[in-house]
Amino acid sequence: MADEMVRKAQQFINGAYEGKLGIDRIPETGVTGWTTMFGLTRALQYELGITSLSDTFGPTTLSTLTSKYPTLNSDTVPSANFARIIQSALYCKGYDGGDIDGTYNSRVYASITRLKQNMGVDFTYPGGNLVPKVFKGLLNMDAYVTVNGGSDSIQAVQRWLNGQYVTRKDFFIIPADGHHSRDVAKSMLFAVQYELGMADGTANGVFGPGTQSGLKSHTVATGDSGPWVQLFSAGMVLNHRPVSFGGTFTSGLASAVSDFQSFAKLPVTGKGDFSTWASLLVSYGDQARKGEACDGVTRITPARAAALKAEGIKYIGRYLTNPTGGKPYEKAIQEGELQTIADAGLRCFPIYQTYGRDASDFNYIAGRTAGQAAVNAALDHGFKAGARIFFAVDFDALDEDVTSSVLPHFKGIEDAIADDGNRYAVGVYGPRNVCTRVSEAGHATAAFVSDMSSGFSGNFGYPLPENWAYDQIVTRTVGSGDGAIEIDNNIASGRDTGQGSFNAPRTQKPDTRLDDSVLTAMQTDVGKYMESLGYPLDGGTRSYQHWKCFQSTVVDHDALITSLSNKYNLRKALIQTSAYWEMRHIEPLDEAAWEATILAYNTTGKFIKDSSTGIAKQRALTLVGAWNHCLTKGYATGRPILDPSSDDDKYSIWKKAHDDEEFALTSVFMIDMWDIDGKPGGDDNSPAMRSPRLDYNDSEIYDVLRRYQGPAEPAFSEAKKRLGLYYVMEKYNAISRNL
Repeated sequence: MADEMVRKAQQFINGAYEGKLGIDRIPETGVTGWTTMFGLTRALQYELGITSLSDTFGPTTLSTLTSKYPTLNSDTVPSANFARIIQSALYCKGYDGGDIDGTYNSRVYASITRLKQNMGVDFTYPGGNLVPKVFKGLLNMDAYVTVNGGSDSIQAVQRWLNGQYVTRKDFFIIPADGHHSRDVAKSMLFAVQYELGMADGTANGVFGPGTQSGLKSHTVATGDSGPWVQLFSAGMVLNHRPVSFGGTFTSGLASAVSDFQSFAKLPVTGKGDFSTWASLLVSYGDQARKGEACDGVTRITPARAAALKAEGIKYIGRYLTNPTGGKPYEKAIQEGELQTIADAGLRCFPIYQTYGRDASDFNYIAGRTAGQAAVNAALDHGFKAGARIFFAVDFDALDEDVTSSVLPHFKGIEDAIADDGNRYAVGVYGPRNVCTRVSEAGHATAAFVSDMSSGFSGNFGYPLPENWAYDQIVTRTVGSGDGAIEIDNNIASGRDTGQGSFNAPRTQKPDTRLDDSVLTAMQTDVGKYMESLGYPLDGGTRSYQHWKCFQSTVVDHDALITSLSNKYNLRKALIQTSAYWEMRHIEPLDEAAWEATILAYNTTGKFIKDSSTGIAKQRALTLVGAWNHCLTKGYATGRPILDPSSDDDKYSIWKKAHDDEEFALTSVFMIDMWDIDGKPGGDDNSPAMRSPRLDYNDSEIYDVLRRYQGPAEPAFSEAKKRLGLYYVMEKYNAISRNL
C-alpha cells in the first residue's frame, strides 16, 4: 500500500538531487524499496562530500560520517537537506519523520529514540541523537520489529546481540525482525570471537581454527551462567529449539540440548560442548565427526568398498546419470558397481542431478523430465521399488528462487513419480531452506542436506530440516593405495538406508517392437505429459487429437521405426518424440498452407512456399539437405541426389513427405543423421556430435531433439519440453526390449 510520506520522500530525492547522484529518478510510488534506500544513501554521501557515490553504506561512508558528525541532533545537523534525508529515511522505515521540512525536531528525536529501542541499542546510545551505526541501520531494508510471523524469542536474541556488541568496530546493527538470517548467524560468530578476547580486526565472523580452538575450552553445563550461556542459549533459540533465551544453564536447557544432540546425531551429553556449539553456529558443524554415509563421483571398487567399510561407512550415495558424459567420467554408477557395493555388505542411495546450477534450470516441465528420467535410470541400474531418489538442487537458491522455480520443479518430479505408480520415493538434495520448503510442500519425504556449502544463503541462518536423512559436512580422502577414494562425508540419521540388494541391471540392447501390453499405458502417459504442458487430449485448436498422433507416429509404423532404429543405432524414442511432437502441433492454418502450395505447383509449376508439411512437419530444403547428405555418406540408397534450387525437386520430396507417413518417419532418421554430423551445408553451426549410439547422454539427447526443430528459438526452449516426452517414450521402449 502506498504511503504518501514515502512518496514525499521519493519526490524530495528527485527534486533535490536530480542529476547529482548518478542514478535514474526514483519511482514515486509511495512504496519503500531498495531503490529508495539506495537513493537516500547516495544523497547522504553527496552531503558528506564523498565524490564516488554508491548504493552501499560502506566503510568510507561510515568513517566520513563518524569523523564529521559523530552525533546528529537539532544542534549538529549541518543542513536542511541533511535533515530531510533523516526524516525521509524514518518514513521509509515506518517511523514518524515530521513534515520532511529540514528540521531535526521533537518528532524526529522521538522516532530516533524508539528506533534505537527497537534495535536494542538504547542503553548503549540513549536518547534521540542519531549516531553513525544507527544511521547505517536506518538506510537499509532491515526491520526492527517482528514481521511475517517473526519469533519474539529470536527478536530478543537479535536485540541482545545489538546492544551487547554494537560498539565493536566490525559489528553492525542486525535486524530485530524475529527471523534468523545470514547477518544474524555471522553476528553470532563475531560475538563468540569477542567473548574469546579477539581484538577488532582479528575477529572476522568466520568459524576458523582460532574460534574452534577457543570454543573447545568453553563447554557450558547445568548451573553455569554468564555471557557464554547467553550465547549458547541464543544459538539454541536461533536453531528453533524450544528454550528460553537467558544467562543461566537450567535443567530445562540441558534437556533441550540432549534432544537437539539426539536429533542432530551428536553425542548426547546435555552439555554445550564443542560439537554442539559447532552445530549451532555453522551448517557443517564439527567436521571431525565421522559419518556413516558418504557420496561421491568415483566408482566403488572392491578395494574402495573395503576402505569405506573400515571407515565405518554403511550408506553410499551414487549418481544415476552423468548428464554430459564428461568429467568426472565415473560420476554415474558404473557397470557392476552396485553388485560390488552389495557384496561388501554396504548399501546405496541414488542421487539424480542434471545441470541445476541456477534457477533457470528449475521449473515444472524440467521436474517432470527429471522425474521420468530418474525412474528410467534407476530401473536401468537395478534399483528395486521403494528406493528413495534424491533430486539435487546444487546452487545457492534464494528464498524467492525456491518459491518461483524449485517448488514447481519438485511438483513436476512428484507428478512424474506418481504417474509411474510411485515405484520410487522422492528425496531432495540441497541447502537447508530448499530441503525444508520442498518437504513442507509435500514434494519430498526426506532430505539430503548439502551443509558443507556453509556460505549458501539457504544454509546460513536456517535450522537442520526435521526430515534430514543425510547431512553432508566435509570432503575427505579415506583408504590408501588401490582403496584410496575421495568422498563427501555424511552424517546419517537413519531415515533413509538406501538399498543393499539390487535387480539385474538393464543392459544397452537394441530396440525391439513395442509389446502390446505397454501400448495402453504408454498412450496414457504420453497424453498426461502433454496435458501437463497445456496440450488437451482432444487437440484443442490444433488439427489432431492425442490418440491420432500417438497412433500415427508410434503404433502404426512401429515395425518401420524399429527397423530404422536398429539400422542407424538411434533410439526409437528420438524418432517417436520428434514425430509425435510435430504432429501435435499441426494447425488448420498449416493444412491450408499445404493446400495452397499444392494448388500453386499444379497451376504454375512453381514451388512457392516451403512450409513444413506432413506428420513430422518437414520442409523441402531440410529434406533435400538431409537426404542428399545421407545418400552421399552411404547412410541411405535408392534415391537420386536432388537440386535444392529446383522447384521440381523440392516439390517432389515435399509432396512425398506430405502424402507418405512412412517416408516422413524415415526422413526423421535422415534429418537426425544429418544433424548429428553437424548439418554440413545447412543452417545450423553446431559441431558434429558423437556417432549415433544407444547410450547417448542427456545432453546429446537434448541436442538431437533441438537440432531437429532448428537453430533458433523456440527450438531451444521446446527441446527441454520434448526431452521430458522422450523419457516417457523411452520408458516403454525400455520395458519392451527387456521383457
